[in-house]
Amino acid sequence: MSRARKTVAVQVGDVTIGGDAPIVVQSMTNTDTADVGATVRQVRQLAAAGSEIVRITVNSNAAARSVGEIVRRLRGEGNDVPVVGDFHYNGHLLLSRHPDCARSLSKFRINPGNVGRGRYRDQNFRRLIQLALEYDKPVRIGVNWGSLDQDLLSRLMEVNAARAEPKSAEEVLEEAIVASALESAELAREYGLPKNRIILSAKVSSAPELIRIYRVLGRSSDYPLHLGLTEAGMGSRGIVASSAALGVLLHDGIGETIRVSLTPLPGASRTEEVRVAQQILQSLNLRSFAPQVSACPGCGRTTSSFFQELAERIERHLRLRMVDWKQLYPGVEDLKVAVMGCIVNGPGESKHADIGISLPGSGEEPKAPVYVDGRQFTTLRGDGISDRFIRILEDYVTDRYGASRGFSRSASLGPT
Repeated sequence: MSRARKTVAVQVGDVTIGGDAPIVVQSMTNTDTADVGATVRQVRQLAAAGSEIVRITVNSNAAARSVGEIVRRLRGEGNDVPVVGDFHYNGHLLLSRHPDCARSLSKFRINPGNVGRGRYRDQNFRRLIQLALEYDKPVRIGVNWGSLDQDLLSRLMEVNAARAEPKSAEEVLEEAIVASALESAELAREYGLPKNRIILSAKVSSAPELIRIYRVLGRSSDYPLHLGLTEAGMGSRGIVASSAALGVLLHDGIGETIRVSLTPLPGASRTEEVRVAQQILQSLNLRSFAPQVSACPGCGRTTSSFFQELAERIERHLRLRMVDWKQLYPGVEDLKVAVMGCIVNGPGESKHADIGISLPGSGEEPKAPVYVDGRQFTTLRGDGISDRFIRILEDYVTDRYGASRGFSRSASLGPT
């Protein structure tokens, strides 16, 4: 998919956001940042899952004092993921008091709606920009509808009330969100921050509103845009809402970095939000992260659960093998595998995949043709179909993505 919107490029550690760079996946910890060990472990987990930037909360002196040690431990392990500090209310104080924190972070995230009001707002915002300049850090100006600049909103409400045909309160709120982002960016530039050190975001919880707001931002500026619903929700609700909103915007060519803000179940891994973000990008053909398995949903023709079990086994096998494959076999993340349940769509779907298997449905002959690169490669029968298909898959990956770069028709099949 082409990305028509052109933006400036912003460097965050070793990661580029905007310009011609791929869309970046990021995430955020939910640990107490003052707990160095817990935060390091979670940053490590998120980075291992594929988060290319990880944000941490910096909300207290204890948290700010811990940032330097967190980053040093990560770097000591060879983990170079950029760590971003999330500041609200007291960022200007914490960054001034704790220079090790300011030096260690790869980017500052500041919210223009809660840096202060009146003259304190400008003073505190200016101090944050001065600190970003002093430590040569990029800044994300992150507007959030839950903490919008009330002075700005009041001003726009007054302007709206004087119109001959006033806009709705919702429309004025959206206008205020966009204005807060753009005006804050221009103010940061007045204070000396270069354009290529600014990223914008404008987060709400409603998918339709997010789409409207970012379409305006996309037309109004060439700053890189950070996409995400501010509180997507838990489980399928959060996944669907994020996919709906981000999918539309990314398809429109809007957005240079994304975060899927899922509420995890108590004690559950934070890494699901990373996998969902990756899958959104991969589903739109914007990036590839891991081999994809197309699997039959099942119907009355597939009374056996075998195809479901095989699809789940293949998914698990690919996930585990990618730990080594991504180092050994460049390009393997583009691999497409099909596991189908009957003759209706099985052969066709399998031919469209790089490698696929069409299992027999109810009343069909007990055989499973395997297709490689669009052609029938062999037919599997009897016991051990799963193991034999995985062997063919392993041989295919080795031969196609390894040094020899060509699938061998003499792959070890076993009895067919």
